[in-house]
Amino acid sequence: MNTFGHLLRVTTFGESHGPAIGCVLDGCPPGIAIAPEDFAHDLARRATGKTRHTSARKEADEVEILSGVYEGVTTGTPIALLIRNTDQRSRDYNAIAAQFRPGHADYTYWQKYGIRDPRGGGRSSARETTMRVAAAVIAKKWLAQRGVSVRGWMSQIGEVVPNGFDAAVIETNPFFWPHAAQVAELEGYMDALRKSGDSVGAKVTVVADGVPPGWGEPIYGKLDGELAAAMMSINAVKGVEIGDGFASVAQQGSAHRDVMTPDGFLSNHAGGILGGISTGQQVSVSVAFKPTSSLRLPVEGLNTSGDVVDIITTGRHDPCVGIRATPICEAMLALVLMDQALRHRAQCGDVSDIAPRIPASKSITDAKR
Repeated sequence: MNTFGHLLRVTTFGESHGPAIGCVLDGCPPGIAIAPEDFAHDLARRATGKTRHTSARKEADEVEILSGVYEGVTTGTPIALLIRNTDQRSRDYNAIAAQFRPGHADYTYWQKYGIRDPRGGGRSSARETTMRVAAAVIAKKWLAQRGVSVRGWMSQIGEVVPNGFDAAVIETNPFFWPHAAQVAELEGYMDALRKSGDSVGAKVTVVADGVPPGWGEPIYGKLDGELAAAMMSINAVKGVEIGDGFASVAQQGSAHRDVMTPDGFLSNHAGGILGGISTGQQVSVSVAFKPTSSLRLPVEGLNTSGDVVDIITTGRHDPCVGIRATPICEAMLALVLMDQALRHRAQCGDVSDIAPRIPASKSITDAKR
């Protein structure tokens, strides 16, 4: 499948070293102001080649709007976006075209299709996520008009965790790290890792503020279930947590339950979702990224003939894919939220048109989150 979403459907296409990548966003409401330059900020946040801590590949990532926008606003028809690939170096993959790189999709694509594009991973490359970020620029605009904002940060790299949290510094460093005093430490950590030829994993946390209660569907359309699926669809993701996630294992029920009072919830261990439906609190998702598998450190592996060979992956690769994953995780959160909002509106009407469900002077979701 190359399409996700229900009422808001996103289809991506293209390969890492093909002529272009693109997406079609179908089901987007009309009247959203959008222009090519609106995509630049988030695409630059995701891009490689900006610092020595990511792949050296430098793409212009200039968006062409092919359809669905007229005189600067969406028309309600399918929105087609295209980005030309301009900095491919396919020759870097000539030596491994007949090899299965450990930790990659080479072997599974070969087994499924009997053929694969070895250049940069082809369709399985993280290059594909560029179009998710582009599509989410529109989703973020639509959500912002309804008071919903999405933001994220790197919450762990290797064994290093933030010693503090200051939202103002997240966008001021290449790691999306929330504690400025540790940035120099991370710079040295990544320099040593890159010099050794190895890689490391990371965790990214994304949150949405202003989400009203009621988004999400029971059982098979749960908001947290669809968020988990969306995040797991990102390259190199091996784990997703909603709220406290796996930390809930060590908690007791008396501590984990989010008690409600007339002044609001006393906690948010559930990550703003109960029974698959948003509570009105902050929606919180954390995503675990595995270490990059493309390494220049030699290792024995197999080729397409089943022979044991030495495999060395050359080319331009990230020592930690999580470094530029924050805008990608934000994108998936925004796209899922917009789809769920449209589905909620289709069944229940606009949130603002629904009478309060709690017979009190003030709904608990109006209190501090």
